[in-house]
Amino acid sequence: MKYIEVKIYTTQEGLDPLTCILMDMGIAGFAIEDARDFTELMEKKNCYDWDYIDEKLMDMQNMRTSVTFYLEDSDEGQRILKELQNLVIVNRKTSTDFEDNNLIENELVWKIVDDSDWKDNWKEYFKPAKITDNIVIKPSWEAYDANDGELVIEIDPGMAFGTGTHPTTFLCIRLLEKYIEPDRDTVLDVGCGSGILSIAAALLGAGEILAVDIDPVAVEVSEENAKRNGVSEKVRSIYGDLTKGLNEKADIVVANLMADLVVMLTADVAAHLKGKSIYISSGILIEKKQMVAAAIEEKGFQILDILEEGEWCAIAAQFRN
Repeated sequence: MKYIEVKIYTTQEGLDPLTCILMDMGIAGFAIEDARDFTELMEKKNCYDWDYIDEKLMDMQNMRTSVTFYLEDSDEGQRILKELQNLVIVNRKTSTDFEDNNLIENELVWKIVDDSDWKDNWKEYFKPAKITDNIVIKPSWEAYDANDGELVIEIDPGMAFGTGTHPTTFLCIRLLEKYIEPDRDTVLDVGCGSGILSIAAALLGAGEILAVDIDPVAVEVSEENAKRNGVSEKVRSIYGDLTKGLNEKADIVVANLMADLVVMLTADVAAHLKGKSIYISSGILIEKKQMVAAAIEEKGFQILDILEEGEWCAIAAQFRN
């Protein structure tokens, strides 16, 4: 199906009036690019808001403010496009014009696009990936013949969750692979996201796994992925916060979060450990490795392993009862 891709460049002052016009015309779905978003992002309100910013995001500070949306390539779509072209005044400024704050620049550009250009093409970037000696992650649309001893996790990228091939995830899985004793250990997956760590724990032989997240969408996705991988009898997904009213205990607690959240969580982890009492944490930039390790040791843990991949690391520790 063909669509009309419309982008209207404006100023920060003109953004709100423009979006009001679009909504009055029945156009409610649009994407806004605004350099103010970059400013707010950089004004980190909490120490745990973000740990790492991709260099590409730095380009946001120089972006032109714009609104992008799509119309059907139909008579009605063309009518709306013409109406917008009449409403939007193209004002190409000279350098001196920018000194006049009363001027508002609006510029409309459009092109015809085919949804086949993007509908399935993104899938070519997701292929089966062997992330440990025994575990392979694959998307549902890719066939994969597992070799002897290989465990295959099928998971697709979804709302706010990746495919599990990021270093922070597969470092956790490598530590789970090392420390899980099959048919014995129980696992508590804190901040479960897509549930991939819970699925890996189940395939590695853990007896019972509890996946916990403060995001109800994550809980739903975790449940769906557990069913898809045939481990729903072992994995239970619940909405909850480890620091507030959660009483469950496990032999292994795994938390793939970020450095400052790992530090915050560490104070409560010991109360949720039993038996061998292993704590696996990830989402930690190497530059914060020593800070996190020190915080873990301060709470009575002994560091067992620190794995590194690129600029990330994961830590395995054991509580000294």
